[in-house]
Amino acid sequence: MPDMERLYQEYARQVYKYIFSLCHHEQTAEELVQETFYRAFKSLNRYDGACKIYVWLCQIAKHLWYQTLAQGSKAQVTELSPEIPAPGHSPEEQLILRDGKMTLFKELHLLPEPMREVMYLRLTGGFSIII
Repeated sequence: MPDMERLYQEYARQVYKYIFSLCHHEQTAEELVQETFYRAFKSLNRYDGACKIYVWLCQIAKHLWYQTLAQGSKAQVTELSPEIPAPGHSPEEQLILRDGKMTLFKELHLLPEPMREVMYLRLTGGFSIII
């Protein structure tokens, strides 16, 4: 029975190249290499030596790639609506609200110190005015 670490060191790069030639995506290829060697480790006792280990690993990788493709085709596709939903207020309304807040804070700044601090805490900190 071959040592899995030695197999990984010897064949991981070749299996990666094979998978990359199928999917043309680095991250997918890396994930499939890891899954290939995981599955190979789980089924190493069933490897009968009828083919080269590299061929056996590539067969596992190919089946994983086919599974990935099948899962991708089953993924739900949602169509985008032609309208873009607004996050709440239009840009004009947001500008008006921002200007109103600036005016409010300028007026608050003119209040005497204890009252100003209470109002800042109420507006920005969510504290209650009721004592």
